[in-house]
Amino acid sequence: MKSPDLKYDEKGLIPAIVQDAVSNEVLMMAYMNKASLEKTIATGFTHFWSRSRQKYWKKGESSGHVQEVKTILFDCDRDTLLIKVIQKGPGACHTGHRSCFFTDIEGNETEDKVFSAEDVYGKKD
Repeated sequence: MKSPDLKYDEKGLIPAIVQDAVSNEVLMMAYMNKASLEKTIATGFTHFWSRSRQKYWKKGESSGHVQEVKTILFDCDRDTLLIKVIQKGPGACHTGHRSCFFTDIEGNETEDKVFSAEDVYGKKD
């Protein structure tokens, strides 16, 4: 499959919004570059570029909470991706929540955790 002509930023990245393919719940947002998008397409599971660690990562590589890709769309400006997935495991967020979007504008958590981040990832220093 030929990669579409997408508009990556000056660092070669494009934002990718990840959405539950059944419920349409927005699970997370991460960045991809051309190589991580190609790996996502080739494997059928989401792969991203970590800006903080400067490396590729497969979503769920530590937790087992992988994302099976059902559809990849891009917006009319070709500068944002929407990836519809089947979320394996209880949640997508490394904090233990199902979605990364669990805090309202006043700083209140609006959702309960669905798994123990400490049990899954261990203590973080």
